[in-house]
Amino acid sequence: MAESYYKDALKLGQKEVQSCKANGVSPYLPALDDIIPEDQNTSMVSLGLVHIPLKQVVGTKTAGRATSFAANFMPILEENTEFAVKWQHLSEAHIEEGIHDPIKAFEYMNRFYVQEGNKRVSVLKFFNADFIEGEVTRILPERDGSGRIEMYYEFLSFYKYTKINFVEFSKRGCYTELLTALGKELSEEWSVDDQRTFVAAYSKFEKAYMLSGGDKLQSTIGDALLGYLQVYSYDELIAEDAEDIRKKLKKMWEDVRLKDAEEPIELKTEPPVDKPQGLISRIVSNVVEKSLQVGFVYDGTPARSGWVHEHEEGRIYVQEKFEDKIDTVTYPNALADDPYQVILQAIEDGCNVIFTTSPRLIQASVRAAVEHPEVIILNCSLNLSHRYVMTYYTRMYEAKFILGAVAGTLSDSGKLGYVCDYPIYGQIAGINAFALGAQMTNPRARVYLEWSSVKGAEGAAKALAEQGIHFISSQDTSRFLADDRETYGLSFVVDDKSESLMHSVWCWGKYYEEIITRILDKSLQTAYSRSDKALNYYWGISEGVVDVWYSDKLALSTRRLVDFLKESIKQNICIPFLTPLITQSGEVIGEGQKSLTLDQIINMDYLASNVIGEIPKYNDLNDMGKATVTTAGIEKAQNDPEQEAEKKAEEEI
Repeated sequence: MAESYYKDALKLGQKEVQSCKANGVSPYLPALDDIIPEDQNTSMVSLGLVHIPLKQVVGTKTAGRATSFAANFMPILEENTEFAVKWQHLSEAHIEEGIHDPIKAFEYMNRFYVQEGNKRVSVLKFFNADFIEGEVTRILPERDGSGRIEMYYEFLSFYKYTKINFVEFSKRGCYTELLTALGKELSEEWSVDDQRTFVAAYSKFEKAYMLSGGDKLQSTIGDALLGYLQVYSYDELIAEDAEDIRKKLKKMWEDVRLKDAEEPIELKTEPPVDKPQGLISRIVSNVVEKSLQVGFVYDGTPARSGWVHEHEEGRIYVQEKFEDKIDTVTYPNALADDPYQVILQAIEDGCNVIFTTSPRLIQASVRAAVEHPEVIILNCSLNLSHRYVMTYYTRMYEAKFILGAVAGTLSDSGKLGYVCDYPIYGQIAGINAFALGAQMTNPRARVYLEWSSVKGAEGAAKALAEQGIHFISSQDTSRFLADDRETYGLSFVVDDKSESLMHSVWCWGKYYEEIITRILDKSLQTAYSRSDKALNYYWGISEGVVDVWYSDKLALSTRRLVDFLKESIKQNICIPFLTPLITQSGEVIGEGQKSLTLDQIINMDYLASNVIGEIPKYNDLNDMGKATVTTAGIEKAQNDPEQEAEKKAEEEI
């Protein structure tokens, strides 16, 4: 029996050798000594006995035994060799009582290279075992800022507390997201029960994923698992079997496939115009022709949130605009309970179009969209790659550029203040646009940055006032009424008194009018059906969804400057982000007189050279700031907990 096993293993090895040679790659096991660059500084730490995933055992420590095995660890020496006899004895031992002696191995970049026990690995791989015990020495590469090594150090901080070494991701920040989805803190020690529960849940998911065609994707199982947990809960994953998971994966498979795309997001900078031809997408096939029931789901209440109040004004606007063509219903304070249940209630109430007006509602929105493809659901957020939920946001940086240009003309000292709320996609662009606008009209302009999600709105404004700064750009939304505007937008502040001079305007009513018009004429649905990406609508001044209000107390020449810049941006003559753009660190972005791409603008994680301040650390944010950044924060802000843990892990090592 053991001889037949060796024959089968030998055939697998010989087949692998032929395949590798045909593809021009080495047919033998890689040797770690040949992999680590000679000029790389490394350090070593003993991990003791480790439960090693066999899929991650990929080679040998030295080249001595490498040519006894094919690249898949199957044997390639003939049957009459001493090697073959020992391999056969090990296979018999595995069948009769199991292989219990641990191997010795080195771990480098979360891949394992065997020093002693190559045949044990080969036998267990042949029998499709999942793990092997091993005494492991970790080789730590020197940090050089490269994405691959930084990803590895994120893994190290995750492994330190979980001892889970088989979950891998294709981009940074995912380990923190995974722990959040599991209800864990990054520095929380996992118990043995925690580990066993996760291993069992992961195994079920992996089986379902492979049955669904995951082996054909380039993205990792971890990527797919994280996407799944952003729709369904960890408790559900634990309770369900692989077949239940597979059925849910089938519903959200387009989202899973997006993880495999190099460019998963398609930005739409203007309203769709194409009318449907033939069969349109399934997500809108059941939207009624006569009247739309439109639900607005808010994360707060209009009475307590300026953001929600602005969206409520937009809802009232479209209700009056469309009259009997639509009915609108509001669902305030969705986060006070389970937002998914709130959206389900809206669907049960007959809403066939639903706007969820905060990035913090995206997870509930995606789940509802997956479970109810007959309903159109749009979320107010930016740069989120979910196929089943379209997102909408504004190019508010265009208005911020104009505010900055005006502020630059008004300040004799050149010292300007800027209060921002959250370090999320779009907001960093607003800061930089304001700074560049100010620099355009006043080369001496310096913008001093504070964060309301760190110090509170009043504390941030006070910190600027104490530095003798009188022209301050604060939050975009007026709280409720026009006469409340003195505390918002660009204000002149002196002696605890402020006077509003200008502010950005979110024209949500116009935005909702344009979207609903496109739903009624089916052009929005056509745009969806013709794309295989996540659709992010990102409109600005030229689409009428962003505007600038200014006080009549501004000089006539200043008001004319505002109108001139608005029209120039609308005609694409004035471009806020022209290259070269110089950052705080002195890095030069781009060259020549060219505009940054929208992708570059959205993903800004740096500040312009004339900004004084920094992007806040995650742990410095208030609770709402942390919740918002976890969902829609720029990578630099999201990664901070991992970076801090990595530093601690390195110090301990």
